Amino acid sequence: MTARSMTSPRRCIARAILVGLICLWTVAARAQDTSAATAAQSPSWIIPDLAAAARAEGALTVYSSMNEQEGLPLWKMFEDAAGVKVNYVRSSDSIILSRIAIESRGRQRSWDLAVTTTVNRLPNEALLQFDPPQARGLIAQARDPNRRWYGVYANYNTPAYNTNLVKPSQLPKSYEEFLDRKEWAGKIALDDTDDEWLSAIIVYYGDERGKKLLTDIAAVLKPVMVDGHLALARSVGAGEYWLALNNYASLTINVQLSGAAIDFWALDPVALFFGSVGVSSQAPHPKAALLGANFMLSREAGQFLTTRGRMPTRHDVPVNPTYVSERLKDRKIIATIFAGEEQRKWQGLFKDIFKPK
Repeated sequence: MTARSMTSPRRCIARAILVGLICLWTVAARAQDTSAATAAQSPSWIIPDLAAAARAEGALTVYSSMNEQEGLPLWKMFEDAAGVKVNYVRSSDSIILSRIAIESRGRQRSWDLAVTTTVNRLPNEALLQFDPPQARGLIAQARDPNRRWYGVYANYNTPAYNTNLVKPSQLPKSYEEFLDRKEWAGKIALDDTDDEWLSAIIVYYGDERGKKLLTDIAAVLKPVMVDGHLALARSVGAGEYWLALNNYASLTINVQLSGAAIDFWALDPVALFFGSVGVSSQAPHPKAALLGANFMLSREAGQFLTTRGRMPTRHDVPVNPTYVSERLKDRKIIATIFAGEEQRKWQGLFKDIFKPK
C-alpha cells in the first residue's frame, strides 16, 4: 500500500476561514485606499452634502463680465468636478447691473450667481447673506462685512498704452503731466463707469484740486467714452486708441498675454476694488449657487485666473506676472468700495466731468 498524506475536514474548514478573512481584509484595505485617494483628489471647494444637493438641482446660471476665454474653461472645471451644468451669460458690468435691476422689478428668478465688479452696487434685498468656507483664505478687504459679496479678483486701476504707438519715455509720471500731451486729444479712451477711479483722484488730490485736474484732462484730451473695460483693453491693444486714461491692470495683462501690443504703468493714486461674487436671494438653484460661489473663491479658481493676468485676492495665490507687484508696491493704493448714495454721488460727478456736453 502506498502511503498518502490526508488532510482532516477540520483543517480544511480552518484554512477556508483564514482565506476568507484575508480576502475581506484585502477588499477593506483597497476600499480604504480608494476612499483616501478620492479624498485627496477632491477639490478643496467641494462640500459633499452641498455638492449632492447641487447635482439634484442640475443647473447653475451665472451672470459675469469675465470674458468667455476665461469664463468658459473656468466654469468647465466646476462642471467636471460638481456634475452641475452651467449656463454662462456674459456681458459688461453696467449691462449686468441694469439687467438684474429690470429682472428684479419683474420678479423674475433668472440668475443664481453674479461675478462682476458691480455686485456691491446691487441692493441688499437682491443678494443673499452667506458664509462660504473658502472666504477664510481671502485678504480682509475682499470680504464684505455684511456677507453679501466676496472678492474673486482684485482690480488695480492704472492707465495703459499701445506699445507700438507710444514709447515708455513719453508716458506721464503723474496725472498732471497728461495736460502736457495735447497731441493725444481724441486718441485716449476711458470706460464710462470709472467713478471708483474718479473718487480715488478726488481723495488723493483733495476736492477742489482733484475736480479741476479731472475737468482739465477732459477738456484737453477729450477722452472717448467706451462701454466695457475688456473692450477698452482690446481696443488699446489693437491700436484703435493710443492709451486708456484708466483701466484694470488685470485686463491690460490679460490682453497682453494674448499677444497684443499693450502694457500698463502705475500712477498715484491707484484705485482698488474687486470683481466679486454674489448669490441671488431668489436663486432658482440655491444650492448650486452656494457651491459655485465657494468654487470661485477657492485656490484652484484663483490659480487659474492668474494665468489670465487676474490679480488674486487669496493669500496663498501668487501674482502673475510677478513684475506687476513690483510696479504697484510703491504706489498710493486707495480702496474704493461703496454703494447707495455715495455711489450715486460719484456717478453724477463722473457724468458732469466726462460725458459729452
